[in-house]
Amino acid sequence: MAGHSKWHNIRLKKGKMDAERGKAFTRVTREIIVAARTGGGDPESNVRLRNAMLKAREVNMPADNVKRAIQRGTGELEGVTYEEVSRTGGNLGESGCVAWMFDNKGLIQIDAQDIDEDELLMATLDAGAEDIKNDDGVLEIVTAPENLDAVRAAVEEAGCKPAFSEVTMIPQNTIALAGKEAQQMLRLMDMLEEHDDIQKVHSNFDIPENILEQIG
Repeated sequence: MAGHSKWHNIRLKKGKMDAERGKAFTRVTREIIVAARTGGGDPESNVRLRNAMLKAREVNMPADNVKRAIQRGTGELEGVTYEEVSRTGGNLGESGCVAWMFDNKGLIQIDAQDIDEDELLMATLDAGAEDIKNDDGVLEIVTAPENLDAVRAAVEEAGCKPAFSEVTMIPQNTIALAGKEAQQMLRLMDMLEEHDDIQKVHSNFDIPENILEQIG
């Protein structure tokens, strides 16, 4: 996962993830709308929607809000329409123009403290995990998108609570950054992830961990 993942891990450990209820509702609502718009309103056949609905439960979003968001995505209700776009190198390209650089995968992150990694490894591999590694105290489990639910269930059955669990885009290759470029990139990441009109940000940068710690 390289720099982007490490950056999220540092944000996780330092408590910088969004905790504000209203902002969480807004982000989840947008994710549900986009998921329903692109893959339909049935969570049984739409993995992205199913995971968005799980996020809604995690932030205690009322069921009526979830239903309305799905209906907006499918066009049953009128409302604001959210489109999915890609950004890279500071320029806005055509939708999907850099998708070939990433793999669509399920990703689960867990605080590695007091976890028997070998036991968890066996449980998650049996459930369909493709890879598991310890990245500076945070366990990262990678799955095929369709196996995310089963692997997350195995993690929870093992007594672990995921800190992060969703279908995301993992870069096939990374670009090393240092010095001023690294600082500019991390400032940009913060600005993009805190922007109310941006749902998700995917990147392929790799920055040395000591720089991430200093700036994080």
